[in-house]
Amino acid sequence: MQQICRLQSTERAPWPSAAPPWASSEAKSKSRDTHPSRCLDVSTFGLLNVCRAYCHKTARRRPLTTSSTTTTPFPTTRYQGSKRKLTGAILAQLENLEFTTALDAFAGTGAVAHSLKNIRKHVTYNDALAFNHQIGLALIENDTVTISDADIMSATSRHPGIDYDNFIEQTFDDIYFTSEENTWLDVTTQNIRRVECKYKRAMLFYALFQSTMIKRPYNLFHRKNLYMRTANVERSFGNKATWDRPFPDHFTKFALEANAAIINTNGTCNATCRDALAIEETFDLVYIDPPYVSGSTSGRKVGAKVGVSVGVDYHHFYHFLEGMTRYADWPTLVDQTSKHRRLKSQSNPWCNGSKNTEMFSHLFERFEKSILVISYRSDGTPSIDELRARLARVKQNVTVIEGKRYQYALSTNRKSHEVLLIGR
Repeated sequence: MQQICRLQSTERAPWPSAAPPWASSEAKSKSRDTHPSRCLDVSTFGLLNVCRAYCHKTARRRPLTTSSTTTTPFPTTRYQGSKRKLTGAILAQLENLEFTTALDAFAGTGAVAHSLKNIRKHVTYNDALAFNHQIGLALIENDTVTISDADIMSATSRHPGIDYDNFIEQTFDDIYFTSEENTWLDVTTQNIRRVECKYKRAMLFYALFQSTMIKRPYNLFHRKNLYMRTANVERSFGNKATWDRPFPDHFTKFALEANAAIINTNGTCNATCRDALAIEETFDLVYIDPPYVSGSTSGRKVGAKVGVSVGVDYHHFYHFLEGMTRYADWPTLVDQTSKHRRLKSQSNPWCNGSKNTEMFSHLFERFEKSILVISYRSDGTPSIDELRARLARVKQNVTVIEGKRYQYALSTNRKSHEVLLIGR
């Protein structure tokens, strides 16, 4: 148990002159003693090193503690921006909050929703993307359904009497996967769509999504780059073996991980697929982790307005997964003019640096009666100070907790750090 800071009154207290205990090498070594997939590990958040609390014009600090609760493990994932390694630190900041029902409004991989389910909160997983909704059904709403060896064999085998479409093979030739792999994807996707039990279907989709991501350079579908896998060149990294491993091997591995992640909470959790602002239900706590928009415009995507920051577009990065989920409609959704056959673009104000600030305000107002918990990055748009100010319009008590630098996989940003805002 590590105590960060404590203040009994609303007066601002001086920072301790001694080196903080969470920065010590001893503390860091202890944090690695427990397997990360089994324990809520606050060390992955950087052992939170700054706590700023704003209550109108006064500030106060509260004790920030870690948790050593052993939990049902969350599966591994290559999904960009996943909070899988940060859930222990996030939950540590929620320990003293009183809540039963919780909404994960931009749930993505479901890592935070799963950690809340682990501590028996009544969780609603929400995400606007159809493929992410399948993840929510599999790992959050699902209480008991698992995948058997027979399920895996049935999902990945060609069945006589079924007239399989070959849309992936025809549309994505030489773009993401080999011709043989595309054929396997066509067959497996259509088999999964025929599964009647929605939870078993979602579990199989989960294994399929993870299998396709792990075989992709950068784990994304943002460009045509199969050549990176197939080129006969000397390599200085070990991804080649992972890329070349057969789909069925990956599929089985991720199916077993999904099985191990199932928690039975007797129907207290559910998964939805809606715009966060369209959710009508009320919750004790709402966790908000929207697409991150960098404060820099240097990484703007092609076509973006000059001076406008553009956020992570998950609809673009993972369009292939969205297409598999909506296989029957895929031919009408794909942009045939794009080199990598992405889905037709959709406007998303959360990914636009000139619009997302107002979106935060709207969401804060929509759930003003709930405890609001926001995850963001220190160098994002809007700034942390702007987010704090907007949150203070609906909440008297706003706490800003800054963690040490945390670099996501594939990110080149080595300066930004995670920030958690809590409004009560």
